[in-house]
Amino acid sequence: MNQVLKKKKPEVYALGKHIAISADKARRIIDQIRGRSYEETLMILELMPYRASYPILKLVYSAAANARYTMASYESNLFISKAEVNEGKTVKKFKPQARGRSYPRKRHTCHITIVLKDISLDDSESVELNSLKKPRWKKNSIAMAYYDLDNNNRRGLWDKK
Repeated sequence: MNQVLKKKKPEVYALGKHIAISADKARRIIDQIRGRSYEETLMILELMPYRASYPILKLVYSAAANARYTMASYESNLFISKAEVNEGKTVKKFKPQARGRSYPRKRHTCHITIVLKDISLDDSESVELNSLKKPRWKKNSIAMAYYDLDNNNRRGLWDKK
């Protein structure tokens, strides 16, 4: 009797369904974070001015918590190996108009999947640290810390070119 030992899968995922954003608006953000490290993704999502970045940020946090719980891996070893957005159901609503009429509206939803991979558990050498995307601001600029007095003295990054 042969026993087959199962290896730990080096990837975990988080799935968000029926998020009230159109798929095109969510893809605009997902394209920016695909293939990046976990810490870099958090920085990008916190600084993006789009409404869709908050639910994606929550999904990335959730996937990292899944990785911590199931694989006992550190955040520094995680990177986003797969991120996809699919269209969900379109909710049809009616908005009241003048003279007792109604106007049909379509509320678009989407399903977002974030897959995180652990580099330290990956046996195949197909993923290297050098193959990850480097941020654009590291090439030709200097990152400086600043204090935004309008947002309760929170610290952020600023690109000086």
